[in-house]
Amino acid sequence: MSATTAPEPMESLPTRLPDTPVTLDRREGPFGEVVLRERGEHFEIIANGCFLMDTSDGRSERLLIDAALAALPVGRTGPSVLIGGLGVGFSLVRAAAEERWGRITVVEREQAIVDWHRDGPLDRISGPALADPRTGILHTDLVAHLRTATECYDALCLDIDNGPDWTVTEGNESLYSPAGLAHCHDRLNPGGVLAVWSAQPSPAFEQALRNAGFSGVRTEEVAVARGVPDVVHLALRAG
Repeated sequence: MSATTAPEPMESLPTRLPDTPVTLDRREGPFGEVVLRERGEHFEIIANGCFLMDTSDGRSERLLIDAALAALPVGRTGPSVLIGGLGVGFSLVRAAAEERWGRITVVEREQAIVDWHRDGPLDRISGPALADPRTGILHTDLVAHLRTATECYDALCLDIDNGPDWTVTEGNESLYSPAGLAHCHDRLNPGGVLAVWSAQPSPAFEQALRNAGFSGVRTEEVAVARGVPDVVHLALRAG
């Protein structure tokens, strides 16, 4: 009786771990590299190798909108809001879900991010908000827009970086300078509110807001699993 040869084991296909990021798109733009990655069921945006944001939470991005609306004078109807930075879309979605807002303007300088929302994977997050007739997208640099625009808003909700003490892109620090804050002040209607997202509290920035002529300066925090809380800095232009 002849011996039989055992079949050779099949090579197992490599499996991707759930937390292994997959690059969906990578673009080189005028401000450097921007990357969209998928990690499990979440998306991440990376700018010049630095993590900016992802879709795993979103509480502080929503607070940016809610706190600004709550800080406006009682009885103001159809207030306009400028959202600085489209990001993963959480702030825009929150604004569009609130029918008390009037005009919603989003300023985003990265064409790739706009494309990811309009025709790419992030459409599943922001599609209905982008289709809202109140929503408009300006493809331009926020700092330049605040410096050159003539229209004013009832609220400026700004989230273009990791905050005043931790900028990712060269040039963004000018937003938090005396000149940049003066431009923010000029773009607000009387009684309007400036809300600025930050990855950490900044007492120095609170003082800079007061020095720029803002009143009612305060900070709201959102606790995170590890490390210092995310915050929203709030300040008012006198009515």
